[in-house]
Amino acid sequence: MLNFTDNYARSFYYLRLSITDVCNFRCSYCLPDGYRPQGANNKSFLSLDEIRRVTRAFAAAGTEKVRLTGGEPSMRRDFTDIIAAVRENKGIRQLAVTTNGYRLQRDVAQWRDAGLTGINVSVDSLDPRQFHAITGQDKFEEVMRGIDAAFDAGFSKVKVNSVLMRDVNYRQLDAFLTWIRTRPIQLRFIELMETGEGGDLFRQQHVSGESIRQYLLEHGWSLQARARSDGPAQVFHHPDYLGEIGLIMPYEKDFCASCNRLRVSAVGNLHLCLFGDGGVSLRDLLASDDQQDALQARIASSLSHKKQTHFLHQGNTGITQNLSFIGG
Repeated sequence: MLNFTDNYARSFYYLRLSITDVCNFRCSYCLPDGYRPQGANNKSFLSLDEIRRVTRAFAAAGTEKVRLTGGEPSMRRDFTDIIAAVRENKGIRQLAVTTNGYRLQRDVAQWRDAGLTGINVSVDSLDPRQFHAITGQDKFEEVMRGIDAAFDAGFSKVKVNSVLMRDVNYRQLDAFLTWIRTRPIQLRFIELMETGEGGDLFRQQHVSGESIRQYLLEHGWSLQARARSDGPAQVFHHPDYLGEIGLIMPYEKDFCASCNRLRVSAVGNLHLCLFGDGGVSLRDLLASDDQQDALQARIASSLSHKKQTHFLHQGNTGITQNLSFIGG
């Protein structure tokens, strides 16, 4: 079977598929001025059939996990249909979404029925006022009810993403730990990354996750082994907690050595790295089912250009102008 592998013997089992650039939140580190179309509109995003074809091609090449990202994926009216279409692929064992959580309470049960297996919710502060200030939306309680609804719908674990910022949540670790002591939440602190539009914010708010890792190790937390289709988080477990802590530290040495994921944008471009210098268009090979071999060949060929590492340490953010494409 064809496997997507690059020149550094890294195999890619994980696809992060953006299905829209639109988001209804205005997070200070991501889209502080709200969503602004960059030459794309709702009709130019991948159609349901195109999503079906691209995920089929990845599944046939060994992809085991797909994460639906945005923007805010649930802004798509056909989001539940998209979940069902991806799950048509028997090889896709994990199908997750990264969401701001505003539609969780209403829709999470039907998402699970359609085949969703994992949820990441973005929550950068447990203080409702601070949450409002960060997101531009007074939706904290709604998002919390959505997380409860996910458990009620049958999800055994919910992942919560928090972008680590010096003056926002860096000193709130105790509050977060109290929150996850009795809840099966994997709380993931993601180091703030520099982007083309976010240099000032990065210099003001970036803080390394190393001090949190040291705290965890000194207080009885232990590092868990990674599975081959897991994301980049270092996950820590403690016997007294139902929840877990994950750390995503892209500035750490050798962060890219275990890279196992590729990205496809909402307009059908393959991105070999979040902080790469461009994308490879796949759109012309998503028009019909009989193009799958050519589509897989283009993806496989593109991997010969994947670099060994990103260049964030040199301040090179590639084409990434903001963090809306990260998706957690």
